[in-house]
Amino acid sequence: MRPVSARSSDHSAAELQLDRPWHALSVDAVLRALATTLDGLSAAEARRRLAHFGPNRLAEIPPPNPLRILVHQFASPLIVALGLAAVVAALLGEWIDAGVILAALAINALFGFVQEWRAESAIRSLLRYLSPKARVLRDGVEQIVESEELVPGDIVLLESGMRVPADLRLLTTIALMVDESVLTGESVPVAKRTDPVPVETPLADRTCMAYLGTVVTSGRGRGVVVATGARTEVGRIATVAQRESAPVTPLQQQLARFARTVALFVLTGIVAISAIGLLRGDDLSLLLTFAVGAAVAIVPEDLPVILTIVLAVSVQRMARRNAIVRHLPAVETLGSTTVIGSDKTGTLTENRMTARLVWAAGHEHELPAVSTTADPVDSAVKIPKRASLATLLEQLAPHELVLLGGTLANEAQLASEGTDQPAGIGDPTDVALLVAAQQALADVAALRRRFPILAMLPFEPERRFAAALCASDERPILFVKGAPERVLEMCSHWLSEHGLAPIDRQVIADAAAALAQRGFRVLGVAAGETEQQDESAFANLGGLVFLGLVALWDPPRAGVKEAIARCHAAGIRVLMITGDHAGTAVAIAADLGIASPDSPVLTGRDLARLDDQTLRERVRTVNVYARVEPEQKLRIVRALQSLGETVAVTGDGVNDAPALRAADVGVAMGRSGTDVAREAADIVLADDNFVTIAAAVEEGRAAADNLRKATFFLLSTGAATALILPTALFLGLPLPFYPAQLLWVNLVTNGTQDIALAVEPKERDLMQRRPRPRREGILSTLLWERIALSGIVLAIGTLWIFEHTLAAFGSLDLARTVALTTMVLYQTFQVGNARSSTQSLFRIPPLSNRFLFLATAAALALHIVALHVPFFQFVLRVQPIPWELWPRMILVATTIVLAVELHKAVRRRWPYPSWELSSQAPQTTT
Repeated sequence: MRPVSARSSDHSAAELQLDRPWHALSVDAVLRALATTLDGLSAAEARRRLAHFGPNRLAEIPPPNPLRILVHQFASPLIVALGLAAVVAALLGEWIDAGVILAALAINALFGFVQEWRAESAIRSLLRYLSPKARVLRDGVEQIVESEELVPGDIVLLESGMRVPADLRLLTTIALMVDESVLTGESVPVAKRTDPVPVETPLADRTCMAYLGTVVTSGRGRGVVVATGARTEVGRIATVAQRESAPVTPLQQQLARFARTVALFVLTGIVAISAIGLLRGDDLSLLLTFAVGAAVAIVPEDLPVILTIVLAVSVQRMARRNAIVRHLPAVETLGSTTVIGSDKTGTLTENRMTARLVWAAGHEHELPAVSTTADPVDSAVKIPKRASLATLLEQLAPHELVLLGGTLANEAQLASEGTDQPAGIGDPTDVALLVAAQQALADVAALRRRFPILAMLPFEPERRFAAALCASDERPILFVKGAPERVLEMCSHWLSEHGLAPIDRQVIADAAAALAQRGFRVLGVAAGETEQQDESAFANLGGLVFLGLVALWDPPRAGVKEAIARCHAAGIRVLMITGDHAGTAVAIAADLGIASPDSPVLTGRDLARLDDQTLRERVRTVNVYARVEPEQKLRIVRALQSLGETVAVTGDGVNDAPALRAADVGVAMGRSGTDVAREAADIVLADDNFVTIAAAVEEGRAAADNLRKATFFLLSTGAATALILPTALFLGLPLPFYPAQLLWVNLVTNGTQDIALAVEPKERDLMQRRPRPRREGILSTLLWERIALSGIVLAIGTLWIFEHTLAAFGSLDLARTVALTTMVLYQTFQVGNARSSTQSLFRIPPLSNRFLFLATAAALALHIVALHVPFFQFVLRVQPIPWELWPRMILVATTIVLAVELHKAVRRRWPYPSWELSSQAPQTTT
């Protein structure tokens, strides 16, 4: 039946039903359903459909609202508590204290806003995805149109090198091969046909379809557009990824718990102590002043600033190591990661087919690794021009004969000029054979000149082999390469280890099966002589000599195996989740150390049969997942998260986007990755190298470590003040500090050193520690214990020297100045204690963090200057301290070193089972 013409159809665009299993319909049925013909739509109909269906582009997530980012900076309970303190201070007429508090809040908001806005702006500059042009038939005439103008029913022409501009149902194909790795993860191009396939066929096996974003590697074809924009497979996955809300990171959970705990502690403490004070008859203004002072002292107001700085420093460090961070909390989350689920193609491997070895004459011959130059070996001299097959069999080694046959029965072209590695144009497998011959045999161009091609039989999926007829001084030589079993059918002899012999099909079949079992793509190569001089030589191929087998694979990236070993040493489990075939996945996984060769593997079909509970049990032990579809990858991530794992997912394809979005940390490839994947990710690798993951994990752990050090240092002062203020109130002493003085300690003197702790060098055993559990807060039990100890020591010393000075000199302002300065001196020593949870201060070189050394000296110098400058004397209500009091203050302050050193010694002898003290990571079962 003749297809219905779009120009004469009664169908309107609104009546077209696009939700159909196009891969299961015949060509005629597809054309009828879309109301189109092989000549394409008319221009008028295309305009009507464009108006109805909209442009062929993916909907972008709108950029974040700047106001929303700014408001988000004030969402923490800690910030709310400080805001209330500022209001109370203003009501009391303490305008200086109120102004200082508000200034601190403004600085914090500015830091957070700038960093988030810059990250979002940078990543959106990468969004360039759809093919800009497309070749179509309209009104029966070939035209070039913008890809955004494609509509369902358009007839699109495909050729080698083109990116598919929409989802197509193929109508005609001529040796059409499409690289679908961006969508399915399969590294080998897929042969396309026009025959329909069953409805239930997985996306990766729909051979009659070509999907948006995939690339034509060879051949030609025509297809009818069945979906555009958000209705394409890419668009559907992007929509799923956008709907998938990003999980709350461990750091965000810990900060939220920490903020609620501190805010509740401050509120409860203030209310309780104020109630007791009112019952005692204390002055209300004094109690309100105490409330403001307690809020300012206990709330670590510069913790958000320090957090932003710690993460921003780590962002810069990661950027220098080629990891671009989109969302700041992802830095620390990556350091807490317990499982990395990695895509294979383009992430663990190079996404470039390479000839690994040749099996010939019963033996394997390893081929050299692809070098950084295309210089050929000088072997062509021993290959006489137009040599006969007998001469070749006599003069060339068996593996060289295989490479020669793979080079001549080959339509690809090398294009190594100006590139870092040999590359070419054509089918990736053919290019890989040329690269191998170029480096292990002779210059490819020279070989082709020595054996002029008389006729070529291109590879066809139905034929499963390619052949070339080459000129010779004697009879022309036939070279054939293709599927081993197909090539074997044409052979009567083979090149055995003893020379030419009758064919032993079982030996060859066993060798091919063994190579396939190891994950290689295997090709057979044969040669023979003929009397024919043209294409008629291909009519009845037989009586050939089987030369050998070529094993090809997509090789692992350099350094990936070592990076995975580092992850295992750090207690991180690495999984492979790929759309490629199970045999290939297991072979690569075994080579990289992800799993042993006999480890279990779950395929997409297996996953489809498992319920969620069974899947949760299986993901505990399975490290390799193959032929996985996007929704299944998402299920794996969720199953791991339900077990309490902190999951990082890496990937570069559209198929990775939903899992990238749902994971605790999504890591996308920046160079070869798709925009959909980059948009869904938290971190983008600028060099597309899995090796960078291990480096980023290390930086994430360093960020978490430095955040704990800074938080411990901050809370030491807060703990001391939390004891000092109520103790002074109950002892009937004047409050030792004004709120502005407490802010001075927290923001200026402590804050300067806290910032310097953000760049503290990484501790050497960082990548030998276990991942920090989710249930552990920002601070471990060990550090909370040390904060309590530090608070007690600081409170006792500060109260003693305050009361002693007040009694000796009778000046409240001088006593407060001495107490404040003693706190500053305490922190000068305490910052050294904070540099390591376990290591003695005296074992850490003081200049290993020069910034900290200078910041500590600067903070102390700034405080001394403030004691003598009228402006600071007015704002802080301080005065110069008599020199005879300085030795006493310094002596009191050194007690904190003695106390913390004793605590470290005790905990080294009797440690907590905490993250800081875990020097050995568990062995990861592979």
